[in-house]
Amino acid sequence: MTPGGVNSPVRAFRGVGGEPFFVDRAEGPRIWDVDGNSYLDYVLSWGPLILGHAHPDVVEAIGLAAARGTSYGAPTPAEVELAQLIREFVPSMQRLRFVNSGTEATMSAVRLARAFTGRDLLLKFDGCYHGHGDSFLVKAGSGVATLGLPNSPGVPAELSRLTLTAPFNDLEAVEAVFRAHADRIAAVIVEPAVGNAGFILPEDGYLPGLRRITAAAGALLIFDEVMTGFRVAPGGAQGHFGVRPDLTTLGKVIGGGLPVGAYGGRSEIMDWVAPRGPVYQAGTLSGNPLAMAAGLAQLRVLRVMDPYPELERRTRRLVEGLLANAAELGVPAVGAHLGSMWGVFFAEGPVRCYATALTSDTRLFGRFFHACLQRGVFFAPSAFEAGFLSTAHQDADVDHTIDCARDALRAARG
Repeated sequence: MTPGGVNSPVRAFRGVGGEPFFVDRAEGPRIWDVDGNSYLDYVLSWGPLILGHAHPDVVEAIGLAAARGTSYGAPTPAEVELAQLIREFVPSMQRLRFVNSGTEATMSAVRLARAFTGRDLLLKFDGCYHGHGDSFLVKAGSGVATLGLPNSPGVPAELSRLTLTAPFNDLEAVEAVFRAHADRIAAVIVEPAVGNAGFILPEDGYLPGLRRITAAAGALLIFDEVMTGFRVAPGGAQGHFGVRPDLTTLGKVIGGGLPVGAYGGRSEIMDWVAPRGPVYQAGTLSGNPLAMAAGLAQLRVLRVMDPYPELERRTRRLVEGLLANAAELGVPAVGAHLGSMWGVFFAEGPVRCYATALTSDTRLFGRFFHACLQRGVFFAPSAFEAGFLSTAHQDADVDHTIDCARDALRAARG
């Protein structure tokens, strides 16, 4: 009934083979399929469930909001409250606009950047995925990489020519692009830590270098923190690395996992957005009261409990355990982590960009994925996706995962 049997391509298990399981319910760090099998979940709805599944505060907030109505198409106090709370965490977002998805957020941010600068070119990085907008499907990551699609049919060549690309972690390549096109580049959009080609950290000086290059050329710097926002640090990657972008995009983590996104930045840029300015962007369900309530509940819990040191410790423990397993079994592997995001590649390494990520052993990963699933551990069904931990994962869960992964890798290696 749906194309490929799924409503988003990466769910189809094409990167690992086999058929996807269908979910019945989830709670805390676990997810149950319709056959009653239970899995420790390191996908967590692709990142937003930093408190785990069905956190009581989030569930209660959604229920109370739903009892008052599911949608109004009119402003609510919760929109203002959530915007203020996000700005406390991410000060660079002096003004922000809620949308319904990360894709909407990035599309809107690029349109705004083009209008504000009066330029038309966009620079993105190989393997970075910013949603399925036409401008972003050139050398994209995530499901595009998983399915082996270099670009997408349906994207006009004329539009593709407005998107320039460069390798991640290569400032010389960025400088070369700017030497050739500086007066036409409206913005550079980047995942400050890549989560859609596996997990790849920026090298020292890389993000400050992007800030320097864009500022000198009069282009805007957009941090796509749909995945890293509230995940790698309370203020996102920009807070951790101390680099302030002009615009930021956020995703479903600000809605407790419900469909929501946001883009925001400097006041003088955001004032170009209608109705205050001439750049049109709208959404009937933007600021949906259920998403606002869930987001307020989740971010308030994060503000009170400050789980980031503990999340960082447990995430490091997981990655070190997975790499120790590989070393013990003689399997080449490298990994990285930051906050509650992580990734491991079956590769000699180092993995510093999309091209080096593609050297990983995806066939081994596919066998490893299924062997883990048989042992009750659910990792992302692609070698080119980041993993996540939640506050619901305990040390015992991590240790059990490491033990299961050791047996799974032994079976996958043959």
